[in-house]
Amino acid sequence: MNSHIIGDMKLVLDTSVLVAGLRSRSGASRRLLILLSEERFAAVASVAMMLEYEAVLKRANNLHDFGLTADEIDRFLDDMALWLIPVTPFYVWRPQLRDPADEHVLEAAVAGGVDGIVTFDLRHLAAGAARFGISVFRPGEALRRLDS
Repeated sequence: MNSHIIGDMKLVLDTSVLVAGLRSRSGASRRLLILLSEERFAAVASVAMMLEYEAVLKRANNLHDFGLTADEIDRFLDDMALWLIPVTPFYVWRPQLRDPADEHVLEAAVAGGVDGIVTFDLRHLAAGAARFGISVFRPGEALRRLDS
């Protein structure tokens, strides 16, 4: 990732945002992926998040919905790895969330010192993230914040 990010906002993109962004050619999630590739904001991810991205995006039903192959997902994830700031959570804060499967998202957010987590799963992440002063919002709200 280049060090000349245009915007000053740093985010975590939950897997649901990548799924929505690849599923639809329009919409806030797709726009966020485009803005990330243009370095309009910074985003962080941990190894655990990258592994989840790969596992979920390569599910047969998702590949069908995206109209993409597993090799094309690999290339997309290679590009994502260039755009994302890698973080390594040093402290495991568990349990913080109602859904243990989302703990790694919060851990990456804390390790990366992000401004917010972008997700469609607000109810599972909001309370835990608030304890660390991290906002949680949907893709449309993320776009509004980036535009302001």
